[in-house]
Amino acid sequence: MTASLEQLRRCHFAVDLGAARTRVYVKGAGLVVDQPSAAAVNTRTGALIAVGEFAEKMTGRTPHYIRVVRPVSGGTVVDIEMAQRMLRHLLGDKVRRNLRRKPRLRAACCTPHDADPLAQRAAIETLVGLGARRVELVDTLIAAAVGCGLPVEQPEATMVLVCGAATTQVAVLSLGAVVTAERIPVGGEAVDHAIVQHLRVEHELMLPSQSVRPLTLALSGNGLTPHGPESTEIHGRDVATGLARSVQVETAAVRDAIQTPLTAVLDGIGKVLRDCPPDLVADLADRGIMMVGGSALLPGFDQMLRQATGMPVHIAERPDVCAVQGLGYMLEGRVQPLELDPLSGD
Repeated sequence: MTASLEQLRRCHFAVDLGAARTRVYVKGAGLVVDQPSAAAVNTRTGALIAVGEFAEKMTGRTPHYIRVVRPVSGGTVVDIEMAQRMLRHLLGDKVRRNLRRKPRLRAACCTPHDADPLAQRAAIETLVGLGARRVELVDTLIAAAVGCGLPVEQPEATMVLVCGAATTQVAVLSLGAVVTAERIPVGGEAVDHAIVQHLRVEHELMLPSQSVRPLTLALSGNGLTPHGPESTEIHGRDVATGLARSVQVETAAVRDAIQTPLTAVLDGIGKVLRDCPPDLVADLADRGIMMVGGSALLPGFDQMLRQATGMPVHIAERPDVCAVQGLGYMLEGRVQPLELDPLSGD
């Protein structure tokens, strides 16, 4: 599924359509869009009211005729028309005019490792609607590995863990290709949901949708480790009375609540290692796991993986933008393929 480097060098812009954020890299200009994948629509007229951060802030605060939609789910476009409209507004008139001047406009797009043909077609049609004459698809795992500086083109094992909002992908790469990979339907949203359910059941407290972010909710400091703060104050709405209420929540209980989704990630890593050739596993013992994606910033997640696997675990410098940066490096020609001299016949 991953396009060749020669094809990618001909592309003019690259798009990473994520469930949480949409990012666009324009050749020669760099990262021009990094906004939430959200759009607010007036259901009476069909007009687009807001996109990106402003639409995200409107979630849960709009009258009944305004709906905040997310056209991307788990790295797959589920509403092609809305995704096109959202991208047009995020790019802006100036960038779109510059792109339209390109002869035979080409685009590159990230897609999940095991994306079916329907999901691939949806990504292609989304960018064709923006004027692209040709769309190259790149495996998110390879793009993220390139973006965080892993030597994916070398005959050495590299393990990358892409922690997204809706899914987590883990793979072992060698010689520029995926050796073995696993897609786990657990991401940052599953962690959020586990925290919400815990507070609702144990404390009869409902949280505002804007505050359900594990990075800002109780898991500060050392996060998942016992060395973090013992308790934290949470503000929300009482389930029974509907009145505003604050409760002191023990962070140890929150850590226990999110163990279930995080254990699923550990199971996926174990399956990939079991399916991996022994020689590559030996490389991984020294190199370890590279974590990328927005959910990789969950405090203490890397320490938990380190304890469970016994392998070194590293977090990329900017884990949230690694995939689109990898696409950008390929577009700019910064990635050189491994050249092998053909053996001459005797």
